[in-house]
Amino acid sequence: MLRAGTLAQYPIVHKQVPTFYFVGVTTSQSSIMRVFPRWMEALGRPEIVIEGIDHKLHDDRDAYRSTVAQIKFDPLSLGALVTSHKIDIMEAALDMFDVVDEAARLTGEISCISKREGKLVGHAKDPLTGGMSLDAVLGDGYFGRTGGEVLCFGAGGSGKAIALHLMTKRDPADRPRRMIVVNRSQPRLDTLRQMVENLRTDIAFEYICNEDAHRNDEIMGALPEGSVVINATGLGKDRPGSPITDAGKFPLHGVAWEINYRGQLDFWHQAKAQEQERDLIVEDGWLYFLHGWTQHIAEVLHIEMKPQLFELLSKLAENLRPTR
Repeated sequence: MLRAGTLAQYPIVHKQVPTFYFVGVTTSQSSIMRVFPRWMEALGRPEIVIEGIDHKLHDDRDAYRSTVAQIKFDPLSLGALVTSHKIDIMEAALDMFDVVDEAARLTGEISCISKREGKLVGHAKDPLTGGMSLDAVLGDGYFGRTGGEVLCFGAGGSGKAIALHLMTKRDPADRPRRMIVVNRSQPRLDTLRQMVENLRTDIAFEYICNEDAHRNDEIMGALPEGSVVINATGLGKDRPGSPITDAGKFPLHGVAWEINYRGQLDFWHQAKAQEQERDLIVEDGWLYFLHGWTQHIAEVLHIEMKPQLFELLSKLAENLRPTR
């Protein structure tokens, strides 16, 4: 595993085999390290290897630029999936990209780095992959049927992507009346607000700057029945804890979605403890993991991720899913 540090210059390692990078915090712990070789065999590309690059959260600008330079200038560095650093990569290295897609510009994040005709391309895949995962959980017309709202803890890359996905749903029954976003710092809330204001939507957004779990309990407790509560903070994976306390009450007949699939997953365990009492649908991030990785791989390798191929890759990964 390559560990990125703060560099004044950007030395390039010329790879001997085609390499797909995973840019994260604790990449060696991810199931993708075991899943990826199976997927490459299935795709007929067994020569491609995966390599993790671990950055500390909110790393130095030059550390991110060094990572982007490695992909940009080494011919056998094919591209990357980025987690946890999507906004930071965009802010630190935007000028190093030749093309940035519309979703990346709207969300201010880059989650996928690919190459196309000699150009380095930055993509934001979360509106697609997070949306595919959420749609699979909710089904068509969920908000029209239930009258539920959305509470999202976290205004980073995943939180913004989910907001964008919901705003762009064509059927009014697939859009909540209200979406509350809670974040521990104000700047990312301001960025989210700017994105929302730049687009037309009938969803009423509420932005709350808070990191007190007891207050988060109160916000969640005021939701109507059928509401969707999302943990997009990184708590329970990259950092310990949960945005709520054990005393917090999930909405009756609602949905609790922990967007991560590994780590302590305190939020997921809190929801599971109330699953029967509150009649909850409780989901972790495994489906998000599958959609995210398969869509990023499709972009970097320039293949079409047809439903039949996604099902095949999902089955190959299932027995490597972490157990609790």
